[in-house]
Amino acid sequence: MRDFHLPGRAPVFAANGICATSHPLAAKIAVDTLQAGGNAVDAALAGAVLLGICEPQMTGIGGDLFALVKPAGTEEIVALNGSGRAPAGLSAAALRERGLQDIPVDTADAVTVPGAVDAVCTLAADYGLLGVEAILAPAIAYAQNGVPVAPRVALDWSGSAEKLQGGARNFYLSQGQPPQTGQLFRHPQQAEVLRRIAKEGRAGFYEGEIAEDMVASLRALGGSHTLEDFAATRCDYTTPIRGDYKGLELVEHPPNGQGATAILLNNMLAQFDLPAMDPFGSTRAHIEIEAAKLAYDARNRFIADPDHMARLDHMLSPETAAKLAALIDPDRAMPDPTAISEAVHRDTIYITVIDKDRMAVSLIYSIFHSFGSGLASDKYGILFQNRGAGFTLEAGHPNEAGAGKRPMHTIIPGMLRSDGRLSATFGVMGGQYQSCGHARMVTNIVDFGLDPQAAIDAPRCFTEEGEMRVEKGYSDAVRQELSDMGHNVVVPQTGIGGAQMIRIDHMNGVLEGASDPRKDGCAIGY
Repeated sequence: MRDFHLPGRAPVFAANGICATSHPLAAKIAVDTLQAGGNAVDAALAGAVLLGICEPQMTGIGGDLFALVKPAGTEEIVALNGSGRAPAGLSAAALRERGLQDIPVDTADAVTVPGAVDAVCTLAADYGLLGVEAILAPAIAYAQNGVPVAPRVALDWSGSAEKLQGGARNFYLSQGQPPQTGQLFRHPQQAEVLRRIAKEGRAGFYEGEIAEDMVASLRALGGSHTLEDFAATRCDYTTPIRGDYKGLELVEHPPNGQGATAILLNNMLAQFDLPAMDPFGSTRAHIEIEAAKLAYDARNRFIADPDHMARLDHMLSPETAAKLAALIDPDRAMPDPTAISEAVHRDTIYITVIDKDRMAVSLIYSIFHSFGSGLASDKYGILFQNRGAGFTLEAGHPNEAGAGKRPMHTIIPGMLRSDGRLSATFGVMGGQYQSCGHARMVTNIVDFGLDPQAAIDAPRCFTEEGEMRVEKGYSDAVRQELSDMGHNVVVPQTGIGGAQMIRIDHMNGVLEGASDPRKDGCAIGY
């Protein structure tokens, strides 16, 4: 139990349903949807689409979506891959001939066809009760009338406004400036797009005038996209992957998401006596970061479009994890995980809802970088994701950019199971951090006995771009100890990522929701 003398969030308990997400308006709409007779799928979709208006720098209908769904009355979990594919005209060889070593994140070359709208329509039809028109109604109203910009959103918006290019600046800036906290943001053009989808279903987005606007805009920016690329977009149901951590089962979406990386990381951490360590000390932070370096190196080698990936079993193998864990020096940071592990291998929103019948949804929805590619369609202002930057241009690599392929994705929804039953839904936002965040949530709970809110509140660290980013929640002494081990320690400008969780208390018949104070959102139940 937290110390009630100190500031902090209390968990939210309810019996009939809970939503936890990164913006309070979306959480409220999700609960309203439950109370109006919708189920967890209806509620999660209504909240998720609204988040594209509340947090446009994070997500939108020009992006992708992944979901894990546990229907009511069963413990089986279904995975839906709503990630889009590269246009048929994308060629890694052609990009290499232009002298490129990576796909530039701010160009039409990085724009894959958005898959989220097809996923929303598919989930609504297959598992929802209310239909797309009712699900989209709240987002339509808010897009038309405006939402007050929340504090964390305003900070992110201001920090990324320079990424907006061309016509996108007209839709997402006010007189050339990012909106301030409390200022209303309206997007009537997006309201019209959502009305078309509400009336016509997926065809209202992937065919006709809306698709023509997107394709014409992308081609004018140098893209190879065609109307046929958009019309052919389809999501896929897949089988989740699973990993055991000391009796708690972590359920992840399979590739092309990076969920396998979280399972590998947990398998590596199981080789160490984490419970004997200070949960907020330098030893645990060092071991976790070193394991993450090696797990992410494996990710970068192997994870790709599932039609092109052949080493998933290798990543999930406990033997692989044991060999990688043995490479970690407990006292020194490794300079190059790629060289060390060679012998072994030869900006996002999250929403979760559980309803009274215990249907559960774990859903993540993103345009990748903040404001995606920074490009938007000319007429309707649909921001284009830059997921194509997740491809590599390395010839022969399973994740090599190519026509009709899905790139490696960072976004991953998660679920936890114990004793054969779903015990929690959760997700961790934060780009590359997400796999590390999933593993840390699991170890916070299993090894240190933290409840969902405490597990989310706990300080985080992550190494990226040569920096070990250590949140202010760690002490100065810990930062110095990590620096002495060879880590390039910095304090990040904002907190690392964001997380949401709902835990099921089967014994008492209640739900426990938790929400990250690093974001504007909350958990709401009824």
